[in-house]
Amino acid sequence: MANVNNTPGKTRRAEVAGGGFAGLTAAIALRQNGWDVRLHEKSSELRAFGAGIYLWHNGLRVLEGLGALDEVLQGSHTPPTYETWMHNKSVSKETFNGLPWRIMTRSHLHDALVNRARALGVDIRVNSEAVAADPEGRLTLQTGEVLKADLIVGADGVGSKVRDSIGFTQDRWISKDGLIRLIVPRKKKELGHGEWDNTIDMWNFWPRVQRILYSPCNENELYLGLMAPAADPRGSAVPIDLEVWVEMFPFLEPCLVEAAKLKTARYDKYETTKLDSWTRGKVALVGDAAHAMCPALAQGAGCAMVNAFSLSQDLETGSSVEDALVDWEKRIRPITDRCQALSGDYAANRSLSKGNMFTPAALEAARYDPLRRVFSWPQ
Repeated sequence: MANVNNTPGKTRRAEVAGGGFAGLTAAIALRQNGWDVRLHEKSSELRAFGAGIYLWHNGLRVLEGLGALDEVLQGSHTPPTYETWMHNKSVSKETFNGLPWRIMTRSHLHDALVNRARALGVDIRVNSEAVAADPEGRLTLQTGEVLKADLIVGADGVGSKVRDSIGFTQDRWISKDGLIRLIVPRKKKELGHGEWDNTIDMWNFWPRVQRILYSPCNENELYLGLMAPAADPRGSAVPIDLEVWVEMFPFLEPCLVEAAKLKTARYDKYETTKLDSWTRGKVALVGDAAHAMCPALAQGAGCAMVNAFSLSQDLETGSSVEDALVDWEKRIRPITDRCQALSGDYAANRSLSKGNMFTPAALEAARYDPLRRVFSWPQ
C-alpha cells in the first residue's frame, strides 16, 4: 500500500478508539488511503450491539466506497413501501421517490465492515480500551500505555472517554420515550394475509402510547422496535410484558411471543448529544461520541458512517491534520446538525405517527452522496 503523507517516505498513523460502525468506517477509509491504522475495542471481541438498522442512500454509498456494499446487500432487505398505521389503520405509504434504502441486522452490517477491515490489514486490538487523548496526538489506554499518532479518532460511543478526557463542551438530553429493539423470526406464515414485506410503523395513542416499528431484515429475521414512554412501567419493561403488547397489537402475536423469550432485551431512552466542536488539534470525534441523535429519521448510523468516511477524504487535501480536521467539520457538520435537530423534534412530538413525514428536509441527510460530495438524489 502506497505511503501518503505531506512528508515523503513517511506513512501516517491513526489510532481509532471504538469498534462500532463509525470506528470501523474511519479505520477502513484511512487504511485505503495509505494510513497505518490501529483500532481499539474495549470488549473481548468485535461484535455489534443492538438489533436492526436502517441504511439509506448516504450510508450505502459509504459502503460502496469502502468495498463492503456487495456483502451487505446479501442478507438485507428493501421493503416495497414504508407504511404508517394509526390505531391499526393505514394512513400512508411512502416510497421516497426511489431513494435507495435497506434494512438489516446490526450484526450483518458489522460483520461486513470487520471483514473488510481485516482484509485491508487494519490492526485490530480487542480488550484495548482508550481512556484519554490529548490534542497533540496521544492516546492513553487503560493499561497506562500511551500511543503517539498523527491522528486520533474518538469513535467510542455516547459515553466517550476520548471526548470527556479532552473536555469538549456538550449538551445532552434524554427524551420521554424509548425503544426496546429486538430481532425475532419473521413468522410470515403465522401472520397470515398482509403486506408483511413492508416496513410498518404502527402507532397507538389510546388506551396508552405504544408503537411498534415492524422492519423485515431478510427472509428469516425481523427487527422490532417497541416504543413506549419511560414513565410507563409495563410498556418499558424488559423482558417485554407480552400481555400488554399483544393487547395492543394482536395480529403480531406470533412475533411478540418470540420477543418475550429474549431475556437480554434492553429499554433505551432516546439520547441526543451536541458538542461545541468535533475536533481538537489532532483529535476527531465521530458517531455517537460527537452527535448521538434520536432514531426518528433512522440516520444515526448513516451520519456516523458518512462523517467518518468524509474525514478520510479531507485528510488527503495536503493540509496539516489540524487544518484538515477543521475544514472537515465545517464542510460536513451542517448536514448532521440539521438531521439531529429534526430527528429530535420528530421524536419529541411523535410526528411520524401522522404519516407522509419523510419530507425533503427529513430526507436531506439520506440524499447526500459522500463519494461525489453532492446531494445526488431528486427530492
